[in-house]
Amino acid sequence: MTPQDTLKRYEAGLNQRSWDAIAEFVSEDAVFWFTSGSHQGHAAIRAACERTWASIPEERYWLDKLVWIAASDAAASCIYRFNWTGMVDGKPVAGNGRGTTVLRKQGDRWLIVHEHLSRFPPTPD
Repeated sequence: MTPQDTLKRYEAGLNQRSWDAIAEFVSEDAVFWFTSGSHQGHAAIRAACERTWASIPEERYWLDKLVWIAASDAAASCIYRFNWTGMVDGKPVAGNGRGTTVLRKQGDRWLIVHEHLSRFPPTPD
């Protein structure tokens, strides 16, 4: 499996809204940075994901505008736009932002070791 395959399968797993669907793609020592805070290790990342899933019922998540900015036999990094839709308080909502994912080759597998999701900066008027 390539880093691109891993990220695509991770993205599909996120839409299952289950930690079990994404855990195999996340390194045990991964660090995720979200607007809600920094989360290190499976337990903390799982808790952050589950809070998001609980707060946005029916969320659908996808990536686009992917650019692989670095790749070697041991590591790869991608920047992208993330997008989501869902329901909050019974009303449809949507959003997007920018993301970075870093993957590391561990044995014969590519695992996510870092993910950083943030809002886009304000546009100048």
